[in-house]
Amino acid sequence: MKTYAEYLRMVEEALAPSLCGLGEIPERLRQAMLYSLEAGGKRLRPVLLLAACDFFGGDIREALPFACGLEMIHTYSLIHDDLPAMDDDDLRRGRPSSHKAFGEATAILAGDGLLSAAFELMLNAACRMDSLRGAKAARAIAGRCGVTGMVAGQTVDVTEEGTEPTAEKVRYIHLHKTADLLCAPMEAGALLACARPADMEAAVTYGLELGLAFQMTDDLLDVEGSEASLGKRTGQDAAAGKLTWVSVRGVEGTRADAAESLRRAKTAITGTGRDASFFTELADTLLERKN
Repeated sequence: MKTYAEYLRMVEEALAPSLCGLGEIPERLRQAMLYSLEAGGKRLRPVLLLAACDFFGGDIREALPFACGLEMIHTYSLIHDDLPAMDDDDLRRGRPSSHKAFGEATAILAGDGLLSAAFELMLNAACRMDSLRGAKAARAIAGRCGVTGMVAGQTVDVTEEGTEPTAEKVRYIHLHKTADLLCAPMEAGALLACARPADMEAAVTYGLELGLAFQMTDDLLDVEGSEASLGKRTGQDAAAGKLTWVSVRGVEGTRADAAESLRRAKTAITGTGRDASFFTELADTLLERKN
């Protein structure tokens, strides 16, 4: 397997060409889409997809359009998440959010454009394959980011603001709003590699548990982090009446639950019998992250 930095480099080099290669895009729309897509970040989701495909013996060159497509979906979700009707956040990765830089209408269209471009890119790649593995990977991503996945979690997150927090509601939000989009790359990468059923199950478990821990850590950072390191305002969750793990379990309980989710993630992926050090080391970095 490659290092995180090597997978990251592949994604960074392919993102803008993948989008612009789809055809002529109106200039203002193209600028807005690239403004958010090229804003940087860890690229955790596309890196995970490439690593999962590699881990299970697939061809990462075939997986690259799916990795780029998934990052486009993640970027669209951030653009829409920052809108005044959603989280109303003026900053994203240390600079003005899309709607502040381009206006609300263009920001909405940029998000819409990235979502549709993602599936055009992935399905173009799937049509070039000699089996249904590409179509299955795109379907898995669609399910994880759609109305029973990320969009479902976002809906409950928005509509339940200000209500009494319960572990059941918070888990539902975390599982779908965040964990589904970290499970998607593991599931899609494994499908592209034609992984065995037992390995598929391990990949899904790893992704979901990693995603739960990721969101728990996000909740902690909103309480304990700094705006400078996060590149966005802190204290937003409490001010908006958001249902977070901290609101149910407190800081120490959230930290303990995140550690337990990471333990389950590592147990699942090491159970495949392969050298899973890439994934276990990645999990270990989550609890210490500052952004």
